[in-house]
Amino acid sequence: MTFLPQHPSEGSERLRPSVAVARAARTLAAAGVEAARAEAELLAAHVLGVPRGRLALAAGLTAGQLDRYAALVARRAAREPLQHLTGSAGFRHLELAVGPGVFVPRPETELLAGWGVDQARLRPGGAPSPAEPGCAESPAAGTAARAEPPAAGAAEGDAAAEAALGGPLVVDLCSGSGAIALAVAQEAPAARVVAVERSPAALAWLRRNAADRVAAGDRPVEVVAADVTDPELLSGLTGRVDVLLCNPPYVPRAVLVPPEVAAHDPDEAVFGGADGLDVIRPVLARAAELLRPGGVLGVEHDDTHGAVVPALLAADGRYEAVEEHRDLAGRARFATARRRREAVPVGPGHAEEAGGARAWQTGSS
Repeated sequence: MTFLPQHPSEGSERLRPSVAVARAARTLAAAGVEAARAEAELLAAHVLGVPRGRLALAAGLTAGQLDRYAALVARRAAREPLQHLTGSAGFRHLELAVGPGVFVPRPETELLAGWGVDQARLRPGGAPSPAEPGCAESPAAGTAARAEPPAAGAAEGDAAAEAALGGPLVVDLCSGSGAIALAVAQEAPAARVVAVERSPAALAWLRRNAADRVAAGDRPVEVVAADVTDPELLSGLTGRVDVLLCNPPYVPRAVLVPPEVAAHDPDEAVFGGADGLDVIRPVLARAAELLRPGGVLGVEHDDTHGAVVPALLAADGRYEAVEEHRDLAGRARFATARRRREAVPVGPGHAEEAGGARAWQTGSS
């Protein structure tokens, strides 16, 4: 089914949104878009420049707006991501700019971000001051991101500034659009937040979103261009991190993904090797070195990794209080752990890791 724009009838200046949306929804449903009606409404609201909740109260679409709407519906029917068409993705209390070259943040990751916000607030100095509801002063005040330090480490000279601020240090690895880092910076403004990303294309989106949040009044995050699998990652922060969060590429290579993912999300941000653990393994090892005693780690993983990732954390010997967390659909979604004050010897090897081809499940990203 093709969405054919029907301009307002003679004597009428606009077409009611409900009529245009109904036609668009049929087109999207025929193309295999699951939430066809909701996405048709979101696209119509985008064209009209109104919130979706006020779409029924909006004036009808003009001929020009209807042509634009038809073009967007056709692109969505071809399985271009909705967020690429609107240019933004909602994440907790944020609207983030997204597009080609950066992974579109998923709603499931809001759970990990929320856990990270709670942990940051629990750390000494992490609670926002009632007298200062805005953002705490940052070493990077006045800029959206710090100048990247050489190689893979954050600047060594930040320890004094960090101590003076008194807030927790939060690190977001595989930051992508900056969703997790910027959510923490907004909701736990006493925290110093460092966002690490390798991809030049994703870094451009991260810097843009960081600048937008500074303009909105949030505390700046510090952007570091680095590979999270580098064993010297953030060497200047070794033993100083309070909360470390990571939403890495973790989909096993054999998994079949939707067209929106296969054709538009960066491959390096989706797949984590044959078993999906190629990035998770080095991240768990490096996180144990970056975290201060009692610091906490949260890492998102594939829904088949509900036993494997906690087993890797337990086998490392430097973590305790290992816990698995499920999303609202009941799927294993992320694991958390606390850095021990002293390492505990463990037996050789890790728990057996399950694998094998399977079909994509919603939220496996």
